[in-house]
Amino acid sequence: MIIAMGRGSRAPGPGHLPAASGLLTDLYELNMAASYLRRGMLEQATFSLFARRLPERRGFLVAAGLADCLDFLEAFGFSDDDLAYARDELGFEDRDLEAFRRLRFTGDVWAVPEGRAVLAEEPLLEVTAPIAEAQLVETVLLNLVTFQTTIASKASRCRIAARGRELVDFAFRRTQGLEAGLAVGRLSAMVGFQATSNVEAARRFGLRTTGTMAHSYIEAFPNESAAFAAFADDFPDRTTFLVDTYDTMDGVRAAIALVLERDLAGPSGVRLDSGDLGDLARRARAALDRAGLQRVRIVASGGLDELDIDDLVRTGAPIDVFGVGTRMGVSADHPYLDTVYKLVQVGDRPVMKLSPGKATAPGPKQVFRGEPLTDVIGLRDEPAPAGSEPLLVPVMAGGRRLEPPEPLERARRRFEADLARLPDEALDLRVPRAPQPELSEALRRLGEETRRELSARLAAARLSAGTDRLPGPGHVRLPWRE
Repeated sequence: MIIAMGRGSRAPGPGHLPAASGLLTDLYELNMAASYLRRGMLEQATFSLFARRLPERRGFLVAAGLADCLDFLEAFGFSDDDLAYARDELGFEDRDLEAFRRLRFTGDVWAVPEGRAVLAEEPLLEVTAPIAEAQLVETVLLNLVTFQTTIASKASRCRIAARGRELVDFAFRRTQGLEAGLAVGRLSAMVGFQATSNVEAARRFGLRTTGTMAHSYIEAFPNESAAFAAFADDFPDRTTFLVDTYDTMDGVRAAIALVLERDLAGPSGVRLDSGDLGDLARRARAALDRAGLQRVRIVASGGLDELDIDDLVRTGAPIDVFGVGTRMGVSADHPYLDTVYKLVQVGDRPVMKLSPGKATAPGPKQVFRGEPLTDVIGLRDEPAPAGSEPLLVPVMAGGRRLEPPEPLERARRRFEADLARLPDEALDLRVPRAPQPELSEALRRLGEETRRELSARLAAARLSAGTDRLPGPGHVRLPWRE
């Protein structure tokens, strides 16, 4: 989904920044990058992107957004127009502009592959690159990973609630932006949705698309029977009739009459979009069965989320397909994650933040997953515990992908495998209890050593300055459980 814009190309129109522009960042990132480059600070730096905590009602997250991150990193750069804006509007000096002009992403990336279940504090992605490069890409990486992981995690809850019933993405018209709508189509398919109403998403990602008619179509004809007949004439292979424009059961009866009259051989259905969906589904199913139309499916939609689906399935509503739109497509109950992108090493020096409630762990990391799903967060270069697998894998070296973009089906298989491994309490939709990752002894030791070294440097700085007002690291809550 990332489209590169070459150097020297014309400025894009309003609202159409090139997707790999170096200006797709926050101003303070440009400030810091320029300062690093002025000082010849070219050390390799590692940044770790993770969620500090899970939202309420989330027992796990589903890693997503990596494909677009790699597209962005491969195409990253500053066009002539980007540099002109940085000079004329942001006030950067010629030496900064020349440094930006030469800048490309040349670093390495380790990441959790898309579709895998992840937990709080576990890195989803780690970047190692010259510090200015690693700093400049922070904003876009956070944007892509945060949004897409949020949506994939929300859609996975619908998948759990449906218990094998078919799910269709109806979210496009209310997602917050066109690219968001396309991403929702892809992400919902990744976690088990069978189809999308979004035609461009279907084309772009090889998905099945589905859709029939709106209430406006029914209202454009003299009555429901006339509308259903016209639609069956024009599209005999997609005859799911929207039956709730006027009186729902009258609509069901009109659909039954037409299916019997035309002896429609293709897949047929009735769609309920309002009212008491459970009661209407039972009444519609009974009417269809009396007419010998057991093959006609019932589709339900209309502001559904995973809790509505769960209630309908638990109470035995005979619904075959759920169309899920707005509340999945914007993750209405929790539309963001508390994700951060934190510096953990500069050169060979581990670093950490000591802010109360926001302390970080130093060093490049790995997550080791054992059976059935027991995670240990450790250091990247330490041996894996017996019987475990590493979650983060190398995906980019020297600014280039290590493998071509993977088919979506591969991410879907990873999701299915991890879903089967998650404990029941993590899958609970109302009061989930997420598994708690442990921290390796090596990571604990490095944290303590780094904290002691930092304490000594801060104490020396206080002595040198002749003041006790510089902040010290006392009483810091570390990110691991002590």
